[in-house]
Amino acid sequence: MPELATPYLVFLGATANATDAKTGFGLVHWRPELCTGQLRYPGCSIDLGLPDLRPEEAVAAGAKSLVIGIAAFGGRLEAAWLATLVDALRAGLDVVSGLHMPLAANETLARVARETGRRLVDVRVPPADIPVASGRRRSGRRVLTVGTDCCVGKKYTALALERELRARSVPATFRATGQTGILIAGAGIPMDAVVSDFIAGAAELLSPDNDPEHWDVIEGQGSILHPAYAGVTVGLVHGSQPDAMVLCHDVSRTEIEGYSGFPVPPLTYYIDRYLELALLTHPAPRVVGVSLNTAGLDSAERQSVLEAVERQTGLPAVDPVATGVAPLVDALLDRQGS
Repeated sequence: MPELATPYLVFLGATANATDAKTGFGLVHWRPELCTGQLRYPGCSIDLGLPDLRPEEAVAAGAKSLVIGIAAFGGRLEAAWLATLVDALRAGLDVVSGLHMPLAANETLARVARETGRRLVDVRVPPADIPVASGRRRSGRRVLTVGTDCCVGKKYTALALERELRARSVPATFRATGQTGILIAGAGIPMDAVVSDFIAGAAELLSPDNDPEHWDVIEGQGSILHPAYAGVTVGLVHGSQPDAMVLCHDVSRTEIEGYSGFPVPPLTYYIDRYLELALLTHPAPRVVGVSLNTAGLDSAERQSVLEAVERQTGLPAVDPVATGVAPLVDALLDRQGS
């Protein structure tokens, strides 16, 4: 992936869905120093807490790229955005995208980029020549965040785990597997853009042999019970060969988001299924805790939910944003020598 020109103007368009704006929120939360402003259309109800800037104002403020901060269903480039993206190029900004559709596939954007000498950068492009998975055990240690659904906190949990491990002087590297994580880390492999036969191989490539005490903290994708995206999840679990997993869940979900009639089973059911899945390529995987998105709950409600989940699963439960992940790292390191 080419080096990204920072800082960013984060484009939100007219979105009113916080889940769709996860790329923008993730960048502001984890890399605020890279975010100069936001660009919103009238009616956009999402606010990242950044100054509202037009492309030329963002350039004057020091921005180098416009990042599409929306990860909408299907990953399409919306026709309504085209004029804004053209304005950004002409103002002197690169345009950076994590969409499935390559920016250069749009003839207008490709032409204006050539005319202005600006770059169209797609981060959702896997490397060439990904190998088929070998199943060979690798040195080093790996923890994978897994989920009950999409957009439940797998990326936030992985980043928080890496930060806590490093704070304890434990060598750790965040391994990004989605477009937002790649923008935050500056590297990674977009698993949902990899041909299905090579997903497990891509996971092996992402987390190669390492020092015995080093932890790769691998960002999970999808869910083993998602009717559309379970295939990505399965390949990622097999290729990651996780020594440990953290189950991530949004406490507001009772059904798979966007799939009415597909309920979210008990957390213990997920734990059992993920362990069964991981056993194919690891002799003794374990789930070390549960990470909950409790946004919308007050502190008393949050504490009650965390305690209930701990009773239900027998594992430590945290909210990575509200409470931190120290109990998960305690559990992760407890059996490090075993």
